[in-house]
Amino acid sequence: MTKRAGTGSPGFELSVVVEAPAARALQAFVAHDDLVHWWAVERSVAVPRPTGPYAVTWPSSPRHDEVIGHLGGTLHGTVVDCVPDRALLVADVYWQPPDGDPLGPMALEITCEPDGEGGRTRVTVRQSASEDGPRWQRYFALTKPGWAHALETLKDYLENEWLYRVKALKQAVP
Repeated sequence: MTKRAGTGSPGFELSVVVEAPAARALQAFVAHDDLVHWWAVERSVAVPRPTGPYAVTWPSSPRHDEVIGHLGGTLHGTVVDCVPDRALLVADVYWQPPDGDPLGPMALEITCEPDGEGGRTRVTVRQSASEDGPRWQRYFALTKPGWAHALETLKDYLENEWLYRVKALKQAVP
C-alpha cells in the first residue's frame, strides 16, 4: 500500500495493487454484492455515469469520537465523471454521520489502472475537501486509516473472492 500526502487541503491518497483486472476492481466499488463483502455496507446505490448517485450506508459504530460522534452513517455524492472500467469521480460528497451534523462537500476519486503484466491493477483512492478545521482534520485522521484497511480488504476480496462467496453461503444455511 502506498500513501501520498495531499497538497494543502485536507485529504489523502491511498493505493494498493491487486491481482485482478481493472474493470473488475472498479466494479467492486459500484456493485452492491461486492461492497457488502469488502466495505461492510448495509445499503448502496451506485450508478457509474455522469449525474448518477453514489451512496453507501454502514451501520452505526458503537465507537463514539468526541469530535465527530459515532462512525458509520451514509456517504453520498454525485458521479461527475466515469471512464468505463477505469475511473470514477464523485463530487458533492457528504458524510451523514449517525448523529451530528453532516460533513461536506468533498470529492472522491477512484482510479483502477493496469500495473504491469498479468492482470494486476493499481487501485487509487483520493478523498479531499476544500475546507479545513478541527472537525475536518479529525474526519480525515479517522477515515484515512479506515480507507487503508478497506483497500487491504478489497485486495483480499478480489484475490480470494470465492472464499468470501463460500463463507456467505455457509452463513446463509440454517
